[in-house]
Amino acid sequence: MIEIQRDYLLLLSEKPCEIFDYFKVDELHGLNKKDCLNHTNNRKQAYIAGWCNLIPNSDKYFVFINLSRCNGFILTTGLVFHELMHFSLAHHNYNMDIEEEIITYAETETYDVVKLIYQFI
Repeated sequence: MIEIQRDYLLLLSEKPCEIFDYFKVDELHGLNKKDCLNHTNNRKQAYIAGWCNLIPNSDKYFVFINLSRCNGFILTTGLVFHELMHFSLAHHNYNMDIEEEIITYAETETYDVVKLIYQFI
């Protein structure tokens, strides 16, 4: 698992089930390790492609990106932007009065994270 601290904890791995081991849990926010292990996880499908949620027992967020699902620049950018929109909404307290700021934050983070990902794949 690759860990990068930003305004959130960015976690990168080619193995989606590794996130359960990382947090030392068998279940997390409605997903579970058993189902993850029983799911086909490859470049075309995965139990978890990306995930943004609270770190267990914390008010801080993680963003997980499954590197095995980073199949080309367009798909990778879309996956990262999707997860970072979840984070940006929470980070800005779901205040839709600042919608443009929320989207711009996710967009700017996406550029940085995609550059980081391409250092590892």
